Amino acid sequence: MIHPSAVVALGATIGTGVRVGPWCHVGPDAVIGDGAQLISHVVVDGHTRVGEGVILYPFCTVGLAPQDLKYKGEPTRTEVGARTQVREHVTIHRGTVTGQGVTRVGADCLLMAVVHVAHDCQIGNGVVVANNVVMGGHVSIGDNAVVGGAAAIHQFVRIGRAAMIGGVSGVEADVIPFGSVIGNRARLAGLNVIGLRRRGFDRAQIHALRAAFRLMFKGPGVFAERVAQARATYGHEPLIAEILAFMDAPSKRGLIRSAVVADDDDDDA
Repeated sequence: MIHPSAVVALGATIGTGVRVGPWCHVGPDAVIGDGAQLISHVVVDGHTRVGEGVILYPFCTVGLAPQDLKYKGEPTRTEVGARTQVREHVTIHRGTVTGQGVTRVGADCLLMAVVHVAHDCQIGNGVVVANNVVMGGHVSIGDNAVVGGAAAIHQFVRIGRAAMIGGVSGVEADVIPFGSVIGNRARLAGLNVIGLRRRGFDRAQIHALRAAFRLMFKGPGVFAERVAQARATYGHEPLIAEILAFMDAPSKRGLIRSAVVADDDDDDA
């Protein structure tokens, strides 16, 4: 169903059961998956693929040119995964040839109002990004992470799986999987224990994570030595191995470390 006021360019691919509401614009290289909804005043441009069942709310834009002065109109891409909801005034810009060439938002995500997803960002599945969050280019966010309202994420920052970013936080460096950060500038406050419980991790797994976290981020001595000790003691645990692999991976921004805060047993936000 395409509203008479909508403009769907010749060449666009529109799936079965798609609804294109009033005053929408769909560019010639766009692919709109089955059952997607463009509520009204939505722009989908460039080489953009919108997945099945995606809902694009009024005044959001997907696939427009990046805010990068080096961009010269190359045919880079944008992808939005199935069933993701993109709320009002969200902007998702296409990738660049100096990056991965594609900006990706995974399946089953929720991008609340006025979120900016910059060029070459890679957002996993099941991610929730609250209102007014801004991302620089090349940001990576793992599956099931939650980003609180009005947070600002520096370009090239990596945020691990199921991490929690507190509202109004300035995130300048990488956040470990399952970590919880808050502040300006953000510091590692503990583990995202509530998120872990909601996703079905059992008491033994959370207990091991807490022990390894305390050893690496709150113990005395040299950080590298504490990490080595945690690797030797807890490296066989899958979740801790995931954190260690994240820390071992190449990074352009370094790692957020712990500040002197309350014990992570209380950091359940």
